[in-house]
Amino acid sequence: MANHKATKKDTRQANKRRERNRYHGKTTRNAMRDLSALDDLATATEKLPTVIAMLDKLAKRNVIHKNKAANLKSAMAKKINALANPVEVVKVKAKAPKKRVVKKK
Repeated sequence: MANHKATKKDTRQANKRRERNRYHGKTTRNAMRDLSALDDLATATEKLPTVIAMLDKLAKRNVIHKNKAANLKSAMAKKINALANPVEVVKVKAKAPKKRVVKKK
């Protein structure tokens, strides 16, 4: 444990920040999970701006990297756009695996 007064204070402040960052990060992850679980386009488009704002705030506070925030926002937008424009999934018949020919020496 630290012996200097300033170091003790720094430890207290770091613990406060860590708890605050954990809270905001967990809240954002839960909001993202809830958003990706939605199947209704109207509610999903309604909740998307709040999740984007949460991600932006995490990036601003340096809890996550700004590029990670951008990637997560892009993934959420793609998910909601997929709800808006459903594409038929074409099933591709799997090819039979090729037989291996073992050459004798």
